[in-house]
Amino acid sequence: MARRKAPRIPDALLDQLLAGADPKTAFDANGLLDDLKKALAERALNAEMDHHLASDEVGNSRNGYGRKTVTTETG
Repeated sequence: MARRKAPRIPDALLDQLLAGADPKTAFDANGLLDDLKKALAERALNAEMDHHLASDEVGNSRNGYGRKTVTTETG
């Protein structure tokens, strides 16, 4: 019998994410999956900006935050 691969996201982390949420609505619009995509996108964009600002160029600085709309496959 084939062995199952270890999950990339540990079950304990999934349990934390689903705590207090209805797992049946995780894939609904504005459900857990949409919240996760938003959080990951924001983290990636902030990391990209931090990397850009860490360069040795003089004059680069973060001057507040602005709104940005990103469209995904699910809206």
